[in-house]
Amino acid sequence: MQTALQKQIKTSVVACIMDEKQRILLTRRSIPPFFGQWVMPGGKIDHGESIECALLREVKEEVGLQVKIDQLVDIYEHLAIGHEKDHYIILYYRAKALTFELKLNPDELSEAIWFSHHQLPTLNVPPGCRQVLAHLFPELIWPRLKPPGDNADCEIPGDNSLH
Repeated sequence: MQTALQKQIKTSVVACIMDEKQRILLTRRSIPPFFGQWVMPGGKIDHGESIECALLREVKEEVGLQVKIDQLVDIYEHLAIGHEKDHYIILYYRAKALTFELKLNPDELSEAIWFSHHQLPTLNVPPGCRQVLAHLFPELIWPRLKPPGDNADCEIPGDNSLH
């Protein structure tokens, strides 16, 4: 007798990497999701992998940096996303760069830039990223900031199945 597979919550981690000048590292995606948008490095947590190990691995794979994780900044949740009605939880952590030589993964990214906080509101970033940046830099005015989930189908780090 065959039983239906139980749906699982998919969890991702994202690094809000800050430098000593309070600039934040953003990457421009060259693949879906977030194609052409600026996002923070991150991706899925593999089964059996700790949150810390996943975050360190994803940052190393995407931008070649070693980081020290500081603290949880925010959690962004999506319910009933895409045709599979998936449930995602994205954990955003503040991190400090321990190395600074960027080595981009050209299979996923086209650019990585350290942005000053005043540049952030003009960038094309997904809603979850905007929410976290607004939390990190509350003094900024975000002209296009909408409530979470305004375009959730493009909001899933590391998930190419939706596009």
